[in-house]
Amino acid sequence: MSIRVLIADDQAMVRAGLRLILETRHDMEVVAEAADGEEAVAAAVRLSPDVVLMDVRMPRMDGIEATRQLTSELSARVLVLTTFDVDDYVFKALQAGASGFLLKESSPEQLISAIQLVAGGDALVMPARTRRLIEAHYRPSSVARPAAIESLTPREVEVLIEVAGGLDNRAIGEKLHVSEATVRTHVTHILSKLDARSRVQAVVMAYESGLVVPASRDSGG
Repeated sequence: MSIRVLIADDQAMVRAGLRLILETRHDMEVVAEAADGEEAVAAAVRLSPDVVLMDVRMPRMDGIEATRQLTSELSARVLVLTTFDVDDYVFKALQAGASGFLLKESSPEQLISAIQLVAGGDALVMPARTRRLIEAHYRPSSVARPAAIESLTPREVEVLIEVAGGLDNRAIGEKLHVSEATVRTHVTHILSKLDARSRVQAVVMAYESGLVVPASRDSGG
């Protein structure tokens, strides 16, 4: 079964290039293009794509607000496309529920892999770059951890920490000596308890709550 993709970018040449890459694949289908956030949301309502490729800087409605609407109202999976990997706009899109981001300079193979990861939902896209982006915007909290974080079981906390470390479900299962299906169940419970729309949004919340801290700021070194 093919992955249905919606492309949202205000540059027609960018959209055409992305379409050209995806149309060479038998397992992917471009269902629509959008030139701004409003068009992206409207097209997603009509077509229910599996993955939305989302530029963040667009007229009328930017990619941040479009991502917020797509993930909260339609449970869509959004992959942000960006020129810079340490970008406030991209971080805000991750906070809004995007499943990950990809640099526009990435190769066609990296684009395909990222779309497959987002569609599958079992791993972070570019985990090292994702951690670096989140840590660049890290601000230690002086208040108590949110109740949602406190509601996680000890095992769920372990799983969330490993997710933040960039491990996929299989690797987490091997490390914690449980099945991949069990990890998937834990992740589902974590997302539900945190009201998170994606793994990476849960990771952002883990950092914001102080459950996970950048290694350079950890007292351990």
